[in-house]
Amino acid sequence: MTLRRLKWLTILAPLLFLAALELLRVFVQPALFRAWPGYLLLAGLVVLGTLFFSEAIFSVIERLQRQLRRQNEELLALHGAGLAVVGELDLDAVLQRVVDRARDLVGARYGALTYMRGEGDRPALITSGITLAERHAIGPDPAGHGLLGLVLQEGQRLRLADLTQHPLSVGFPPHHPPMKSLLAVPIRSSGGVLGDLYLTEKVGAPEFDQEDEDALARFGTVAAMAIENAVLHHQVQVLAVTQERERIAREMHDSLAQVLGYVNTKAQAAQALLDRGEEVRASAQIGQLAEAARAAYADVREDILALRTSLDDPEGFVGPLRQYLEHWQDQSGVRITLDVPDVPLPPIDSIAEVQLLRIIQESLANVRKHARADRVVVRLRPADAALVAVVRDNGAGFDPARLGHSDFPRFGLSTMRERAEGVGGSLTVASAPGVGTTVSVRIPAATAGAINRGASFARTHR
Repeated sequence: MTLRRLKWLTILAPLLFLAALELLRVFVQPALFRAWPGYLLLAGLVVLGTLFFSEAIFSVIERLQRQLRRQNEELLALHGAGLAVVGELDLDAVLQRVVDRARDLVGARYGALTYMRGEGDRPALITSGITLAERHAIGPDPAGHGLLGLVLQEGQRLRLADLTQHPLSVGFPPHHPPMKSLLAVPIRSSGGVLGDLYLTEKVGAPEFDQEDEDALARFGTVAAMAIENAVLHHQVQVLAVTQERERIAREMHDSLAQVLGYVNTKAQAAQALLDRGEEVRASAQIGQLAEAARAAYADVREDILALRTSLDDPEGFVGPLRQYLEHWQDQSGVRITLDVPDVPLPPIDSIAEVQLLRIIQESLANVRKHARADRVVVRLRPADAALVAVVRDNGAGFDPARLGHSDFPRFGLSTMRERAEGVGGSLTVASAPGVGTTVSVRIPAATAGAINRGASFARTHR
C-alpha cells in the first residue's frame, strides 16, 4: 500500500464508519438509541471501531516499515557489493561478497554462485553457508547439469518449494546437506549468460517469494558487472603488455640492433684490411668496434637495471626511484640528486607509476649517452591535482627544432611522450646548445579506485 492510499484511508475510513453508525441510529433502530442503553452501545461501537481502525493502520505502517527496512538493507548490500566491484580485482573475492550478502539479505541457509572461467572450462563454484571441510566432503564441484544447467545454459529463473520433486533433479552426492526450497537466477550480460546465482533453504519460511526473487536478480546484475569488469581488466592487461613489448622491440631496433649492425660492418672492414695487410687501418677499425661494444654493454646494463626496478615498496614510488638513481650514478659516473618536497605527493595509479619510472629512466639514458653532463637533478613536485617530474642536466644540450628523423633524441623523445600520453599525462622538453636539457612530465592524480585497479597490473608486469 502506498502512502497516498494510506492517507485517503485514514480520512475516509472514519467518515464511512461514522456515517454507518448514523444510518444505524436514524433508520435501523431509532428507538434503541434514545435511551441510555443505546448510548452505551453506540459508545462501545465507536471504541471498538477506533481500536480496529488503529490496529489496521498500525499494521499497514508496520508492514511499510518492514518493506522500507528490507529495501534499505538491500541497497546497502548492493552498494557494498558494487564498491567491491570497483575496488577489488580478485574476481572470486568480489563474487564471494555478492553471494554472502545475497544469502544474508534474502534469508537463506545456503548460497552458491557458478560462472564460466573460460571456453570449455568447468564452471567455477563459490559457496556460502558451507564450511571448507563440508565442501571437501561433498566431493567435486557440479558440472552444470540438471537444475543448474537449466539456469546456466538456458537462462531460466527457478523458484521451487521442493527442488527434489523437479524432473531435472539428479539428487545429492554423499555428505551433501539436505536442501528443499530453491531460488536461482541467471547472471546475464549483453553477451549472454555468464553464470548463475542460487539460494537454498529459506530461513523461517517453506519457500522463497517473488520479493526474494527480485532481490536476488539484482545481486545477479552486480555479479555480471564484476565478471565483465574482470574480463575488461584482463583485456587491458593484455593490451598494455603488448604495447610495452612493442616499445621494447622498437627501442632494441633503434639502439642495440643498430649497434650490432655497426659492429658487424666494422668487423668486416677490419677483416678486409687485415687480408690486404693494412694492419694500422685494421687496428683503427677494431678500436672503433671495441668502443661500440662498450657502449652496447653499457646500454644493456642500464636496460637490465631499469627492467629489474620494482615498485613494490612500502615507501611507494619514491623509494624504488631513489634506489634506481643510486645504481645509475654508480654505473654512469654522473652525479645525480633526487629532490622531493616535504609535503605529500599526489597519488598516481600504479600503471602511471610504471610509465613515469620508465620515462625518467629513458631521460637518464639519454643523458649518459649524449648529454656529456656531469650533474643531473631529478625533481618531483605536486601541481594542480597532478604529479610533475623534472629531469634537468647541465650537459651540451641540443636544438629540438633542428633534429632530423634519425638524430638523437627524436626516437627517445617520441617514446617518452607516448608513455606519458598513454596514462593521460604530457611531456615537454626544453633544451638549447650549451645550456643542458630539461624534461618535464606531468601525470594527473588518480582516485583511490583507479589506484586499486592498476595495482594488480603493476605487480604482475613491472
